[in-house]
Amino acid sequence: MTTPGTDVRNDSSAHESPVSAPADNGENGVDSVDASFVETALTLSGKSQEEARTTGAIDRADEQVESLFDRKYQTVGSPVHRAVWEHSFPVELFVSRDVPDDAEVDRVMTDSVNVVSDRRRAGTLLGEDRRITPETLDALSKAGYWGLLVDRTYGGSGSSFSQFARFLTRMATHDATVAGLASVHGCIGAVDPLIGFGNDEQKQRYLPRLARGERISAFALTEPGAGSDLTAMKTTAIADGDDYVVNGEKLFITNAVPGRTIGLVCRIDDRPAVLIADLPDEEDEHFQVVPYGLYALKHSFNNGLKFINFRVPRSNLLNPSRGDGLTIAYHGLNRGRVALCATAAGSMRVMLAGMLPWAAYRTTYGQAIERRELVQRRVGRLAALIVGCDALVDWCSWQLDEGYRGEMECIIAKIFGSESQKEAAIELCMKTHGGRAFLHGHLFGDNVHEYLAPCIYEGEGEMLGMAFLKSLVKDHGRRFFEPIGRRASELGLKRPSPLNPVHAWGLRREIAPYGIWKLKQLLAGWRRPRLELKCRRLASLAKFAVDGLQRSRLEIDSLMIRHQLKLPDRQVSMAELSQRIQDQVVMLITALWADSHGDPLVRDAAVVLGNDFRRRLTGRRVTGHEVRTATKLGAAIAENGFVLLEGIVPDDILMRYDDDGSGSPQVS
Repeated sequence: MTTPGTDVRNDSSAHESPVSAPADNGENGVDSVDASFVETALTLSGKSQEEARTTGAIDRADEQVESLFDRKYQTVGSPVHRAVWEHSFPVELFVSRDVPDDAEVDRVMTDSVNVVSDRRRAGTLLGEDRRITPETLDALSKAGYWGLLVDRTYGGSGSSFSQFARFLTRMATHDATVAGLASVHGCIGAVDPLIGFGNDEQKQRYLPRLARGERISAFALTEPGAGSDLTAMKTTAIADGDDYVVNGEKLFITNAVPGRTIGLVCRIDDRPAVLIADLPDEEDEHFQVVPYGLYALKHSFNNGLKFINFRVPRSNLLNPSRGDGLTIAYHGLNRGRVALCATAAGSMRVMLAGMLPWAAYRTTYGQAIERRELVQRRVGRLAALIVGCDALVDWCSWQLDEGYRGEMECIIAKIFGSESQKEAAIELCMKTHGGRAFLHGHLFGDNVHEYLAPCIYEGEGEMLGMAFLKSLVKDHGRRFFEPIGRRASELGLKRPSPLNPVHAWGLRREIAPYGIWKLKQLLAGWRRPRLELKCRRLASLAKFAVDGLQRSRLEIDSLMIRHQLKLPDRQVSMAELSQRIQDQVVMLITALWADSHGDPLVRDAAVVLGNDFRRRLTGRRVTGHEVRTATKLGAAIAENGFVLLEGIVPDDILMRYDDDGSGSPQVS
């Protein structure tokens, strides 16, 4: 089994060749026939040779990452894939497993939280530039913060990802920027590439320093002309003696300042590669920081980097056993996506904690707005979003600890977390606080861009949604549609139809397996699982989600038949179907997670979320019962508090209108 903390460069399990994984074929690392079919299919659909070539390169990188995992833990063995395509529904894979906390790791986490909370109270967390101060970063180093995901062999704490992700939610309630820096450093920075793909010498040289926080890390991937299309990357590294000479420019790199260590993605011999590079302590003629104004991430450093004949030792090149630099880049993304959802769960807790005292204080027409139905619904809805994020974080983290690739599941967590945080900020927090939300010093006004940016970072939501659907349909397409497509290409058929006798005869051998599969689905269907939930309402919602997931195989198949080679161009249809499936997954995960939770308000919040999903999926109007469920939850939280908000101290209310004897409003 290949787990996230395993060196996958020479892992024997990574060299197995399961049916769904491509065979290693030397230079490209995948079977050239598979690659050529992807490109051929795109060309037949009218795409340019350039788009076919670059899309094929991305597809190969995905295959190479997939081949690093045992078949059981690959995409075809993942919970979502099995739920959609297999005859029996794997309910057990949708129930989060308890991963025990390590006491020593917990001590490091508590010390790190104390550093942040103490410095916030003392007013020393941020400097005059409103960024996290170097002294804060040093204090976190002493606490062991930067080594949480580094194995103890190299001086770290060796935290499980489950414990780490839950901690990020906790840290985000104190400061979301500090939580985000831990994710950048440990999940998508230099730490994960070194753990997964570094050799022994590279690990011994770098991981202890990264664990101690002597070097904080970043990952330099994005370029001015290369965002979602990473094949457009132009930064190059040319061998010269014992060094590589790097030329190029990177953009939107968090933690990118002199003195940091980065995973630098570049092209070596026209193939993507990753170098571990130490940035010099000061800019010079070979290395320059490219500053720009950025509304988001204002409490950390996010810059461009320019390299002009910048030298990196050749010994710093990471050599994956399969694939290239894109394989390394994609490997760590899933951790970052779950970390984003965990941080969003913390930020939304802070929003809800701030809404409650304001709703109790603010009166309209002689009554506190906490008694108004709209505000109660907002409180209930926000609690539901928090519960959904918590459920996804626990579920995805368990999968990563277990050794699953988790591509589709982590995409769901990222999209739901970022979209929930956006909704919470705009629709729930801002509208409840009204004009005060735009005051300097208000949680919303000061952080609105921080709340919106995750919709773009770690992959824009709808683009990721299409990637999710692509992963979900890939095996079905390979088994049934690829043989038909190859044969159709040989026969010169651009849009084959089984209703055309000539087409049907020419494709008879290739169509037969698909026909048998389709007949089984229509006649025999699938086995519905037995769901044993204590809460009747959650059981009903879980059953609805399971039924929808099992039926979705026919929706996917229908979409593939309808559009055939033009499917990649039907982005709106793909995004819509992808979102429906994602909603059903979140609905199920939240119901199962909340059912095992001991707090009744947590279960009520899961019911509210499930009701909202069911209404969106069916297109029907909200019922009076659903309104009452949400508003009763909001009223109960306003009156009695919420277990998931324990320990959170809300900000003071700004511009109070209490009479202080002076006739002037109090500003706090």
